[in-house]
Amino acid sequence: MLDSIKQSDREFLSHLNELGEATIAQICDAEQVTTNAVRQRLNRLQAAGLIERTAVRQGRGRPQHKYSVTSDGRRLLGDNYYELATVLWKQLASIPDEKLRSRIGEELRRTLVNRYGENVNAADPAERIQQLQQTLQKHGFDIEVEQDEDSVCLTEKACPYHDLAVDDRSICDLEQSVFEQILGMPLQLTQRCVDGHSCCRFEPVLLSTDSE
Repeated sequence: MLDSIKQSDREFLSHLNELGEATIAQICDAEQVTTNAVRQRLNRLQAAGLIERTAVRQGRGRPQHKYSVTSDGRRLLGDNYYELATVLWKQLASIPDEKLRSRIGEELRRTLVNRYGENVNAADPAERIQQLQQTLQKHGFDIEVEQDEDSVCLTEKACPYHDLAVDDRSICDLEQSVFEQILGMPLQLTQRCVDGHSCCRFEPVLLSTDSE
């Protein structure tokens, strides 16, 4: 979901894709930013699987590293379906036949579960949450895992459905139910961007009981 990553990251990916491959120095020249800023962005997008680094040897010296957009990154750059998704969701909500509307909604939920839950299979609940985070990041979600001794939760830094949620909170319910089925545990949506919070926060209910 390209629209769920930061606009600046999307622009950075697009510029790097235009360069083909580039060193940090070349990226700094093109972006007119500092080396530290470029390194931080590269590390974050590389961890998300959107950028890859290759070593290029020139003579006997140390290899030079070049960066390029991965196939996943290029796919995200070409998969900007936000406007279409918005229209389709509103059309779904306007279907007068409640049974038909419910059936289509259930099929949509099942599709999302299959899309994001394919590689979430760990026995430990906390590990499943980590796996879900990794999968969502690959699909462009700006999402993190916050963990301490007593709890672990998913924190969505940028709501991928913000405009939809302003008009229809059921999109939040859909996302929550998708995550719940993938993780095999109930979740509580304790914060929402649409309510003015800085993130959407999904906290597992009775996680400690699950892991006993």
